[in-house]
Amino acid sequence: MKITVVCVGKIKEKYLTMAIEEYSKRLSRYCKLEIIELADEKTPDNASPAEELQIKKKEGERILKNIKDNAYVIALAIEGKMLSSEELADKMQLLGVNGESHLAFVIGGSLGLDSEVLDRADFKLSFSKMTFPHQVMRTILLEQVYRGFRIMSGEPYHK
Repeated sequence: MKITVVCVGKIKEKYLTMAIEEYSKRLSRYCKLEIIELADEKTPDNASPAEELQIKKKEGERILKNIKDNAYVIALAIEGKMLSSEELADKMQLLGVNGESHLAFVIGGSLGLDSEVLDRADFKLSFSKMTFPHQVMRTILLEQVYRGFRIMSGEPYHK
């Protein structure tokens, strides 16, 4: 299975970079992982709603250009469906059984995802009703995908 993570914004913190590298290494046993890091738009402190929409649109266009047509797209969105780790593993396994060999997870920038990206998504996944920094979300996502593969493989994982 191929897993692509399309994300907006660079990781600046060394500890997050190290965690992402660690989970990327661990995932290499289970899948082909590709992380596509896209530039984020600068958001003025007092941006109007129209400016925020324009920023999300620009970021969304970049995201959509980096999603392959054959990918099953899972957008991380606060309004998405919450799943347990086991349910995410089951979903990934079922998608694989049904012939979906390429999963693309999408993480938006600080303003979230543009409506066109959400429309392209085959599934909207929420990790919480809380808002997380997109840099931290990348680490959490990789950990959960790794945990999902361990669950699918019947290997021990921390409950």
